[in-house]
Amino acid sequence: MRPTRLVSLDVFRGLTVMLMTVVNNPGDWGHIYPPLEHAEWNGCTPTDLVFPFFLFIVGVSLAYALAGARRDGLPLSPVLARVARRAAILFGLGVLTSLYPHFDFATVRIMGVLQRIALVYFGCSVIYLTTSWRTQLMLLVIFLASYAALMQLVPVPGVGPANLEPTTNLGAWLDRTLLTEPHLWPTSRTWDPEGLLGTLPALSTGLLGLLAGTWLRWPGPARLSKPVGLALAGVAAVVAGLIWSHWFPINKALWTSSYVLFTGGLALGLLALLYWVCDVRGYRRGVGPALAFGVNAIAVFFFSAILSRTFGLMRLPGSGGQAVGLKEWLYEWGIAPFFHDPRNASLAGAVVCLLIWWGILSFLQRRGWIWKV
Repeated sequence: MRPTRLVSLDVFRGLTVMLMTVVNNPGDWGHIYPPLEHAEWNGCTPTDLVFPFFLFIVGVSLAYALAGARRDGLPLSPVLARVARRAAILFGLGVLTSLYPHFDFATVRIMGVLQRIALVYFGCSVIYLTTSWRTQLMLLVIFLASYAALMQLVPVPGVGPANLEPTTNLGAWLDRTLLTEPHLWPTSRTWDPEGLLGTLPALSTGLLGLLAGTWLRWPGPARLSKPVGLALAGVAAVVAGLIWSHWFPINKALWTSSYVLFTGGLALGLLALLYWVCDVRGYRRGVGPALAFGVNAIAVFFFSAILSRTFGLMRLPGSGGQAVGLKEWLYEWGIAPFFHDPRNASLAGAVVCLLIWWGILSFLQRRGWIWKV
């Protein structure tokens, strides 16, 4: 019997997209509450949970989406071709967001969030279709251990001993060597938080989700034991990540092995809670907004970036006398004057953006319009 659709997974994805929308769209980037900012380097804030939660959800989804191909013994070639096509489209959309609106191919950033999602999606799909869950668990451990060894033991050419600094670590050197500086993260042009070497531990985040999805699909354990198993695994992963962080710090930009375990453990715990509430107990009240965001997640991410840059092209006179983009102009005249604390005003701007997207996505959901790649 085919498993029913996981409402909990759609809610999990939707909550993650909602948090992403808030942290990516403050009214004023200069006034943000600390939990809504990334950790400066080492450490983890709620904002640093968004991306690993996405990759974890990708893994869980694959355990359901590709289960039929494994169960029915379908030839791998056409299945892998579909997977490769989807990964290529995701990667291309990521590059397109970097190119827009100026389309400067000489300095376009090659890597990015959608690009990493595409690589993890493809890698985890291939692993799922060709290996058992035991092998997947073994690969997860191997990827984490290998990445830690590479980052902490291998000398950096032209720099010296292994280190974990932003511009001089092994991953930054590899990105500058293979991608070249003009095609790295525009803020630095010397390293990239979604660089090549960091894809290895990012695959482990996807594999954690893959194993969680396999556990939820397993017909053996009683239904109630499934969220319990996820929760226990989550606690173990969080503890392991915190212990490992004493030697290999929790760091999103480097996607360190301790970061994978810590954030993956939190994702396991949240999925366990949502699965028990939504799928075991059948609770549906109040999850509508999360479902609206969850079923059109890629659309929100892609079009948020495109619209934000489009609004930036529409210049209007700002309060300081200089021209500002349409979004900044609306914030300066329509939101900021109503708040004494600029951080509250900035948060209000993000909430307004969230509500606008909720309206759009609810409209699309009612008509059954879902943008899939």
